Amino acid sequence: MNKPLLAVDIDGVISIFGFDGEPDRATTRLQLVDGIPHCISLPVGDRLLRLSEHYDLVWASGWEDKANFYLPHLLGVPELPHISFDVAARPGGAHWKLGPIEEYAAGRALAWIDDNFDESCFEWAERRAQPTLLVPTEPALGLEEAQAEALSRWALSLH
Repeated sequence: MNKPLLAVDIDGVISIFGFDGEPDRATTRLQLVDGIPHCISLPVGDRLLRLSEHYDLVWASGWEDKANFYLPHLLGVPELPHISFDVAARPGGAHWKLGPIEEYAAGRALAWIDDNFDESCFEWAERRAQPTLLVPTEPALGLEEAQAEALSRWALSLH
């Protein structure tokens, strides 16, 4: 049986923003990406590695192929495939990702981590014939341990 897919957004999941004060230097690293500073949450790397035991991971971000240039060496994760989006990222929700993610998932169970879900994303998840889990994150915190544990439990519940 195939593992379910785990679509991983980056901004607001791995690259955190909107926090009060200074980021914790022990758990974050500042990285320039195309000249734009990003605060990378380092604990997310271990969480993604553990989730890869239960999922096939794929980048689901406007970063597309840039993700593999920056993130594997920062997070200690392998390079991952990425979903290509034919439109530019749009504010106000992750709805612009739905078509490409559905096409990539091609009938497989899917979990998706993102900080920018809107109502259309949840409606889409409800309509999918395959098991689908949307995991919203707070952009100032990113993917936390409790969410990673919930994702692992969900994947195991599919068997």
